[in-house]
Amino acid sequence: MQKIESFRIDHTKLLPGLYVSRRDKKLLTTVTTFDLRFTSPNREPVMDMPAIHTLEHLGATFLRNSAKREDIVYFGPMGCRTGFYLVLFGRLESVDIYELVRAMCEFIVHYEGEIPGATPIECGNFSEQNLPMAKYYAAHYLDELKKRRFKYPAS
Repeated sequence: MQKIESFRIDHTKLLPGLYVSRRDKKLLTTVTTFDLRFTSPNREPVMDMPAIHTLEHLGATFLRNSAKREDIVYFGPMGCRTGFYLVLFGRLESVDIYELVRAMCEFIVHYEGEIPGATPIECGNFSEQNLPMAKYYAAHYLDELKKRRFKYPAS
């Protein structure tokens, strides 16, 4: 069986950043998957699950209400708990969504109030939320975004 592309990235060299993970095309439609790498794999502790859940709720709410809402396909956490995948329609580069991701993080850092979608009717695990830690991770990632890491390190 062929190794998938994401397993070909040397995670011992990978730093937080905003990377194009892959592009997929079918007929006339292209989607771009971005790796929003919040932490350094295998060097920093993995993110807290309740914080990831809060980041997912707030990030998805922000993105699906943004000017790019028609281009958003998916936003969700990586299984390794070091970041998120953001999938958009179009053949895009990291620089094309930098401001969108920065604004999403700013929204999370300054968010106050009830977590959108965090009720038993709206979510299958509504009570597992951690807004203070979500804000911490978003602020950490904002600091990392300023370094503008857009290319995976050489494997």
